[in-house]
Amino acid sequence: MTTPLHGKTALITGASRGIGKATALALAEKGANIAVNYLQNEGAAQKTAEEIRLKGVKAEIFQCNVGDLDALPALFENVTKTFGSIDILIHNAALGAFKPVHKLKMNQYDLSMNINTKAFLAMVQKVLPGMEAKKEGAILAISSLGSHRYIPNYGAIGISKAALESLIRYLAVELMPKGIRVNGVSGGLVDTDALKAFPFFEIFKQEVVKRTPAGRVATPEDLARVITFLCSPESSWIVGQIVIADGGLSLI
Repeated sequence: MTTPLHGKTALITGASRGIGKATALALAEKGANIAVNYLQNEGAAQKTAEEIRLKGVKAEIFQCNVGDLDALPALFENVTKTFGSIDILIHNAALGAFKPVHKLKMNQYDLSMNINTKAFLAMVQKVLPGMEAKKEGAILAISSLGSHRYIPNYGAIGISKAALESLIRYLAVELMPKGIRVNGVSGGLVDTDALKAFPFFEIFKQEVVKRTPAGRVATPEDLARVITFLCSPESSWIVGQIVIADGGLSLI
């Protein structure tokens, strides 16, 4: 039986661990070939690629700082040369300083905006010609609840995610007539290695668990399942939405 994404290629930024890795494995399960982008940890990226190949699809790793706009042309050229096309683009990579907004240095603010928002627009522009030629494509970015509510020490990322969500809506309206769907997924607290750098992480985690109707924090796999659905034909009527997958946290 043919899987829903058989023969498609997904480029996932920050795919060597956490949500990116879980998403790569979930898409591979549906038949997609995976371009694993990573920033520094080549060993983790190789391990992810090996796990993906065990699912019977192709996977290759591509080192690139997606916040460096000058590096993007080579990334997209190499991925396209390796796989033939990019049918799914998922922007998962994110960076930001954990400190109060009024104490942010301008270069820290710029770093979050560049990686979390500007890079997404630049990558969409790079992938667009190939998707336009096919008259189809799925584009998705990962946001967070910090985009519209205050989270202590999270402002650098939260503000950039608010801009990202607005960008998703604008792109969705402009690109859907071309057959290209753009959406976002916003999670609550997701238990990843990256977030363990958050100040007082364990205390914050326990507080979130208390306030979450589902009684726990999210795993990367929780979000990966939602992302995979939004990249599949079954979600074809969902356009320009930021789907909140947080176990009910945002309702309290």
